[in-house]
Amino acid sequence: MKVLVTVKRVIDPYVKVRVKSDGSGVETANVKMAMNPFCEIAVEQAVRMKEAGVVTEIVVVSIGVQQCQETLRTAMAMGADRGILVETAAEVQPLAVAKLVKAIIDKEQPKLVIMGKQAIDDDSNQAGQMVSALLGWPQAAFTSAITVSGDTADVTREIDGGMEKLTITLPAVVTTDLRLNEPRYVTLPNIMKAKKKPLEVLKPEALGVDVAPRLKILKVEEPPKRSAGVKVADVQELVAKLKNEARVI
Repeated sequence: MKVLVTVKRVIDPYVKVRVKSDGSGVETANVKMAMNPFCEIAVEQAVRMKEAGVVTEIVVVSIGVQQCQETLRTAMAMGADRGILVETAAEVQPLAVAKLVKAIIDKEQPKLVIMGKQAIDDDSNQAGQMVSALLGWPQAAFTSAITVSGDTADVTREIDGGMEKLTITLPAVVTTDLRLNEPRYVTLPNIMKAKKKPLEVLKPEALGVDVAPRLKILKVEEPPKRSAGVKVADVQELVAKLKNEARVI
């Protein structure tokens, strides 16, 4: 079966994020970028399923600027077969992402869509659920295990109370949690092979999707700096501070 995986280009998770001086957003100029960690897990899962003989083709999709091609090449170096870039310089919000992904799904007709549960830049955690709703497909969010058998998939997902096991019918949308797997390191030979794999570039207009933002960011601020701790003389003073100052008891 064919699997479609979405990947997003974000600021490297090991880089300190800096807010722009005018508070309009975070600084991305001359900042190291990388694939969103949850998207890496999604790609790894698709590759493992292909290695197990369950999947025949992996198509990776990214939405954003031209440099997103690097992210797609990384996914292809991990084992994806081909890539699709929906190139736009606009700020693409979750609903527009979902509409673009749906348009590509209608074109590619995959049997399974694997997405990261959220991106570490905006933390919206909405695109996967919106894609499922637009398609009318079953979904399993926050997946920590998945086994495909025929036209169904057995899924274990993370919930507040622990773990939940579901059986969903395919085609379906699955979003990945951290416990699903540990992505592999990309080797140099595979990086070289990925350069020869096909990569298609599309525009949102060609897919009939308006990506104009629906939400407006008013201001971005850094969190307040943590204040220094204090020493207390005894338990009574500790309890008083927790009750009257911290107000946690």
